[in-house]
Formats: sequence, C-alpha cells, structure tokens
Amino acid sequence: MAPMATHPLTIGFDLDMTLIDSRPGIHAAYRALAAETGVWIDADLAVTRLGPPLEQELAHWFPDERVQEMGDRYREIYPTYAIGPALALPGAREAVTAVQELGGRAIVVTAKHEPNAKLHLAHLGIAPDEVIGWLWAEAKAEALREHGASVYVGDHTGDVRGAHTAEALSVAVPTGPCDAAELRAAGADVIIDDLTAFPAWLRAYSADLA
Repeated sequence: MAPMATHPLTIGFDLDMTLIDSRPGIHAAYRALAAETGVWIDADLAVTRLGPPLEQELAHWFPDERVQEMGDRYREIYPTYAIGPALALPGAREAVTAVQELGGRAIVVTAKHEPNAKLHLAHLGIAPDEVIGWLWAEAKAEALREHGASVYVGDHTGDVRGAHTAEALSVAVPTGPCDAAELRAAGADVIIDDLTAFPAWLRAYSADLA
C-alpha cells in the first residue's frame, strides 16, 4: 500500500542522472580542476559513479588534507564548465509538470551544492517548487519528511535508502550508475525505464490515494 501523504501531494526527485544528464559538464569541470592543480583525475571514470557527495570522489585523487579545499574550488569553477553542457533527461520537465498539474508540489533533493543545482534547473527550464541540496542517501529523508513527500524518485541505491528512511515510496529509474537489478535488490518499490513513464504512473498512484 502506498504511504499516505501528510501534506498535499508532494513528490521528491533526485537531480543528477534522474532529472538531468550532468556528465558532460562534470567531466569538463574535473578536467579543468586537474589542469589547474596538476593532479590527474580520470574524468571518464568519475562520471560513471555520480550520486555520492563530491568529496567521496575527490578522495580518490587528492590526499585527505586537500579534499575540502579541492571541493570548494570545484564548486567555484563548476558554473563556468558544467552548467551549459548538461542536458535534461527524457521526460524530466514533463515529470515535474505532471506533479504540479495534479495540484501537488515537486521538490528536488540532491547531494549537489544547492546553488549549482538551482543553476542547472533554471538553465534547463525545469521548475520545481523547492530545491534542497547537500543531502545524500539516508540524509535525504530530512528534507523529504520536512516537506511531507510521499514519493522519492531517484537513480541510485542511495536514493532508495533515502526514500525508505523517510517512509516514502521509492520510485527508481535505471538512468544513472545503478541498473534495474541493483535498484530492485536495494528495495526500490517501483522501477520505471525512465521519466517518460512517470506521468502515467503518477496518475495511477494519485487515483489510488483518492
């Protein structure tokens, strides 16, 4: 049975590889950071494991004492290199709009630096009702609970854990680093191929709540 919302219908979405394909821009930002610091970063590898906080990736390339500094610098250069090349994933705009057309609220809950998340969404013309950054995996439940979200849509097993920690339904899309089998094994309640299938699923879900 679907969890009952405690507020008007609120649906949470992850950002990277759920709503947007940020890989081209993130690749460029890592290459720029490598060029600036003289430290080799395998940008091709880094963009295959998006989802966890930036510092986890930087720890593969920099000593512990430099990770925070490099994270700060990466976030500074990010708007220059990473916003323009990013793409909206198929169905992303329509998924957010579908929530709002039902009188609900669509929120984005992401591990990304919040100002950069907002730049991405504005650039791509995706207009959620709220954007909350700096939250990963189970910590995403803080925002999901605060906003009364009954569903969280994401592409990573960490998103599944965040949804379940918030006692929300986990809707998963295998458009990021985790395939459908991994998402299913992590406990995703619903798996759809991509967000183009989301509006139809949402109509059925909301009808069940009525």
